[in-house]
Amino acid sequence: MTFKKIIALAVFISFLFSCKEAETTQTDIKIIPAPAKFNLNDGQFEINSTTGLIYDPVFKVSAGFLKAFVENGSTFKLQNNNQIEFIKDQSIKNYEGYILNVSTERIEIRANSDHGAFYAVQSLRQLLPPEFENGSYKKDSAQIPYVTISDEPQFAYRGMHLDVARHMFSVAFIKKYIDALAMLKMNTFHWHLTDDQGWRIEIKKYPKLQTVAAFRDETLIGHYSNTPQQFDGKTYGGYYTQDQIKAIVAYAQKKHVTIIPEIEMPGHSQAAIAAYPELGCTGERPKVASKWGVFEHIYCTKDATFDFLEDVLDEVLELFPSTYIHIGGDEAPKKLWKSCPNCQKRIKEEALKDEHELQSYFVSRIEKYLNSKGRQIIGWDEILEGGLAPNATVMSWRGTNGAIEAAKQGHNVVMTPTSHCYFDYYQSENSTEPLAIGGYLPLDKVYHFNPIPEELSRKESKYILGAQGNLWTEYILNEKQAEYMVFPRILAMSEVVWSKPERKNYKSFVNRVEQFHKRLEALDINYANHLYEIEGNLSSEGYELKTLTSNNSIHYTLDGTEPSLKSEVYTVPIPITQHTVLKAAIFNKEQQLGSVFKQHIQYHKAVGKQIKLNVEPNSSYPGSGAAGLINGISGSDSRYGDKEWLGFWGEDLEITIDLGEKMEVNSLETRFYNSPGQWIYAPKQIQIGLNKRKIDSTIKIQSTVKHTSLINIAYGKKTRYIYLKIPNYGVIPEGKQGAGHKAWTFIDEIIIR
Repeated sequence: MTFKKIIALAVFISFLFSCKEAETTQTDIKIIPAPAKFNLNDGQFEINSTTGLIYDPVFKVSAGFLKAFVENGSTFKLQNNNQIEFIKDQSIKNYEGYILNVSTERIEIRANSDHGAFYAVQSLRQLLPPEFENGSYKKDSAQIPYVTISDEPQFAYRGMHLDVARHMFSVAFIKKYIDALAMLKMNTFHWHLTDDQGWRIEIKKYPKLQTVAAFRDETLIGHYSNTPQQFDGKTYGGYYTQDQIKAIVAYAQKKHVTIIPEIEMPGHSQAAIAAYPELGCTGERPKVASKWGVFEHIYCTKDATFDFLEDVLDEVLELFPSTYIHIGGDEAPKKLWKSCPNCQKRIKEEALKDEHELQSYFVSRIEKYLNSKGRQIIGWDEILEGGLAPNATVMSWRGTNGAIEAAKQGHNVVMTPTSHCYFDYYQSENSTEPLAIGGYLPLDKVYHFNPIPEELSRKESKYILGAQGNLWTEYILNEKQAEYMVFPRILAMSEVVWSKPERKNYKSFVNRVEQFHKRLEALDINYANHLYEIEGNLSSEGYELKTLTSNNSIHYTLDGTEPSLKSEVYTVPIPITQHTVLKAAIFNKEQQLGSVFKQHIQYHKAVGKQIKLNVEPNSSYPGSGAAGLINGISGSDSRYGDKEWLGFWGEDLEITIDLGEKMEVNSLETRFYNSPGQWIYAPKQIQIGLNKRKIDSTIKIQSTVKHTSLINIAYGKKTRYIYLKIPNYGVIPEGKQGAGHKAWTFIDEIIIR
């Protein structure tokens, strides 16, 4: 899968605090995700070698986790007394809810299930010093603040995804990944095990899946869009044995994490067809894919293919006890189905309308088989095409439209749109970031994600089970890079799916993330630290600078020199009236924190003027809105998801710029992003007029394999209005990623000189 790709409406637990409440803010308790309710009071509980632990047998897993965490993290050995006590409380209705009460004399954990008690332990864990995480705490005692927490999740599905088909990771890393999910109260691990580039699960009935499908001859070097494409010439691959998978599943169960396996079908199946070419439509043996993208070799719809898939699923079901089995269902080109006698025969026999309904038949047949085994299917939102299988759950990745459609039909939905949930996207505009697939998804955008689309009614909203973050690994070469892309964005996602909206506060969250860095360091997690970066924006008042953290100052220069403690301190927007190279950095009282922010501002005749669009940019890629097209700031040369690129999906765009008065226009310059691998195509032409809605010239845009297609037109005429008409590229052709869908148009700064 290239571009990808339950809701239990939570009820607050009413709880009376018998202690005197102290005034508190969210920053007083450094817990991620933020609890639903808490009170912080004077006093501390001291944990040491005399501290004891008792528990109801139902809490064996969570109590065992706490005992191991304390004893492995310090010199303490917990005794058998009730200073720490787990109590079953049937008044707590949400099975994942809990009450944690820390007083000066004891710690009391109340829950109605081990799930809830386990999450109480994760909160308690974060109240202990981070040195407990790696066994380096050597003091005789540790203090835990006197606190009462009453907590439960907002959503029942709280997930993270990991693709191991493109790049594979060790069993130890998979367990470490699961540990992180559990710490953050996430309960689902979506394990993407098969794709065109590799088959990663042992299936004993089909040994060629291990000997052939699990290995590719070589791997693409650099970005998919680079020309010419280059390859490393090295065989790459491997798979997880069934014994390894059983061990991982058992490990996850002890952390209350459910693993949902994904076995791709009918598309993204070239690796399997390379092992067993009779599964395809042509009988030809393709190679296991060595580059990324969408491939035409997909499973044929003949009975022999279903026999194979049912055999595979039988072994999968033995390994994974999850209710859900993910069957993919996305990006399945229909070209070979159209010319395949077996597939055309199937369409005729089943009275299907076309190949889209054939895919629906395919998905429904697999669903019926899994339902007969007591399981449910979940798939990417393409399974809606041609009609949704009766009991299917949809994972909505192409924006929110799939989620809305499925929920209105009464189907459960997991939200994972590219705009807010794809952790393989860049998380910073810093040029030093490691190569990524594209896009731009900073921490704050993840944090402000609302999984419930506004278009849904209260009744329809109940079908939104939750959300998950996705990590596709085309460009994730190793485990440290995987961690870098996931952390700290997983922290934001954990709060999206756990914390009540009224408890969410981004300023508080950033403060907690800054403190959480110490815990990540103790856990040897390679996190990305962008908290000390600066964000800039040109407004009508001047150039604004802001940063995530407080208690520090921003110093800046306007002459291209490096900022220092002696440079101007930023307090109000900086007036910009000419071409400017602004540099800025964050400083504490002693030194610079983070990297230098640099912004080249191209002051031109349209900056600050009026601009109108016939359509709004897509909500997933709004850039800085219409005004961002004439704010003097160009977007990234290699990333389309930043604040400056505006994205439009399948729409013809019309732009009118009002300069306020007649003035001489000598030239017009703009550019379009071009990345077919990500469904983004520069328009074939652009029409321009120096008047309201009047076309003076039509400019053809040469097709390009570069990231951007540039146009620069000379004029030398006086005008007040500039009008641009930009037709969408149209439908993506067969054989390309996103084939059959409308293309995206991305446009950058319109420079008028």
